[in-house]
Amino acid sequence: MTHAITGLWPALATAFTASGAVDTARTLAQARRMLAAGSEGITPFGTTGEGPALTVAERQALLEALLADGVRPDQLIVCTTACAMGDAITLGRHAIALGCTRQLYMPAFYFNHPRDAGVVDAVSQMVRGIGSDALRVLLYQFPSLSNVGFSHAAIATLADAHPGVVVGIKDSTGDRAHSLALVKAFPQLGTLVGAELDVAPVMLQGGAGSVNGLANLAPHLMRRVVSRPAEVSAADQTLMQGLLALLGVRPNMPFVSAYKTALAEQLGDDGWLHVRAPLSPLESTEAQAVRAAYRALGQDVATL
Repeated sequence: MTHAITGLWPALATAFTASGAVDTARTLAQARRMLAAGSEGITPFGTTGEGPALTVAERQALLEALLADGVRPDQLIVCTTACAMGDAITLGRHAIALGCTRQLYMPAFYFNHPRDAGVVDAVSQMVRGIGSDALRVLLYQFPSLSNVGFSHAAIATLADAHPGVVVGIKDSTGDRAHSLALVKAFPQLGTLVGAELDVAPVMLQGGAGSVNGLANLAPHLMRRVVSRPAEVSAADQTLMQGLLALLGVRPNMPFVSAYKTALAEQLGDDGWLHVRAPLSPLESTEAQAVRAAYRALGQDVATL
C-alpha cells in the first residue's frame, strides 16, 4: 500500500529566547540538522514544538522563515492544532497558500473526551474551512495529553467523508497494540507512530513511518530505524531505550523541558533551555540528572 505521507518527520522543537519570544535562528538550525540527517521532512508546531502555545502570527512567521531558509513545502507537515476553529482554519489556509499541503490536526483539547460526533464535526469543519482539494490531513491521536481521541468509528467516518484528504493517523498513544490495530483496520490510511520503540514493529506490519520527538536528539538513529525496520540492531535498540530514559530520570518532569535540557547538553547551547509558559525549565537537580545521563551514553552528536 502506497501512502500519502511516509518516512521520518521529526516533531521539530521550537527554540525561545530568554524573554519568551520565538528564537527563529536556533529553530531554523535545528530544522536544517533534521533534514541533513536524511529525514523526509519536519513537523513544526506539534506538542514537542509547543505549537499550541504559539500565536497564529508566530506560527505563520516561523513557517515563512522555514521556507525562506530553503525547506521545501513538501518537506513540511504543518501542525494546525488550535483552541479556536477559526485559528486552525487560518493556519491551514496560510500553509496551503505557501504550498504546504500536508497538515496535522488535533481537535481543540479543552473539553474532556468529546463524543465521536463532535470530533468528526471538528475535522470536517476544518477541512471545509480550508477548502482545498490539495489538503492532506493526518489525524493527531494523543488522548493522554489532549483528552481527544479518534475512535475507529470516527476515523472510518472521516475517511469516507473526505477521501484523499484525510490520509492518515499520527498515533501518539504509546500503545503498540493500538497502533497495530489502526494499521489493520485502515490499510488505506498511513499510520505514523509517535512512540519510538514501536516504530519498527508497526512499520513491519504496514505502518507508514514516524513523527516523533526523539529525532531532535537522534535524527540519524531514527533515520536508521525508519529506513530498515526489519534490521534494527541491538545497539540501536539499546540506544533508543537509553535516550528515552532521559525523560524519566526524575519523576514527573515535563517531557518537552527534559528534551530541551538534553538538547542543550548535546549541542553545548543553553539557549535551548527556554520553554513557553505554562511549561517551565527543569529544576537544577533534574537538569543535572538529565545532563549526566546524556553524557553517560557517550554518543557523538555528529552521528547520533
